[in-house]
Amino acid sequence: MWIFGRKGASGFSASSTAEEVTQGINGTGLTAIVTGASSGIGAETARVLALRGVHVILAVRAVESGRKLQESIAKETPNAKVDVMELDLSSMASVRKFASEYNSSGLPLNILINNAGIMAPPFMLSQDNIELQFATNHVGHFLLTNLLLEKMKHTARESQKEGRIVIVSSEAHRYPYKEGIRFDKINDKESYSPIYAYGQSKLANVLHANELARRLKEEGVEITANSLHPGAIATNLWRYHSLIDGVVNWVAKYVLKNIPQGAATTCYAALHPQVKGVRGEYFSDSNIGKQSSHAKDADLANKLWEFSCNLIHS
Repeated sequence: MWIFGRKGASGFSASSTAEEVTQGINGTGLTAIVTGASSGIGAETARVLALRGVHVILAVRAVESGRKLQESIAKETPNAKVDVMELDLSSMASVRKFASEYNSSGLPLNILINNAGIMAPPFMLSQDNIELQFATNHVGHFLLTNLLLEKMKHTARESQKEGRIVIVSSEAHRYPYKEGIRFDKINDKESYSPIYAYGQSKLANVLHANELARRLKEEGVEITANSLHPGAIATNLWRYHSLIDGVVNWVAKYVLKNIPQGAATTCYAALHPQVKGVRGEYFSDSNIGKQSSHAKDADLANKLWEFSCNLIHS
């Protein structure tokens, strides 16, 4: 992607890669969970974190794909510490099982990267009878974060190192249903729009990060929470739309980011010293970006928090 190269205040641009934004950073002693790490920007994020010395947990639905990535990283970086654990974010039972196993593993947790997602499928319900995009992109990550938070707090206290929660959102957060979050119509098949429902789930990601950041700051905990837009990338997110997929592949080399560039902002938010102490921001192209008016709505963020708590406890 050669046409967007102007650097921002961080010194990085849309063209910067994950390796470039983490150059010279030593992540030894840190442990990170990356959801959806078996392909796309999740896999690249995991690879680069491991390259920088971070102990990476690949939280993946497709365990076999996770093991292949584990092997690939080991060949490139022989001293890399990478483990694979099964996680299906569309299933609360799977999320609870993952969190229980991790919490009892004895491993610390410095960085949580909520990366996994699906984009614009036909109307489907999750195993918990929640619209699939909202369930996978938001509710699963909301539950996972809640269940791992005490582990992160303990790690931050013991290690005296700042914990970081990084939630991968999208510029699509600007294009949800007109209400923003349709609390009363999450499962309404008749008015379902694949694209607006995706925007709704990505808006939920930003709102989650903002409200979480506020609560952690209020609590005085050394853990930050931020969201980000990875950029327009040619990945298998488009798998439900074969025609779009073909167009995406055709124009990708001219206007879209490649995967190393797409993983850059995630790696920047997770590791870079410039992000220390930064809370409740929305990053784009490895720089602080602008949030939509819905995303900046503190009342909406609090309402979503309560709504999400009710969903995970019902």
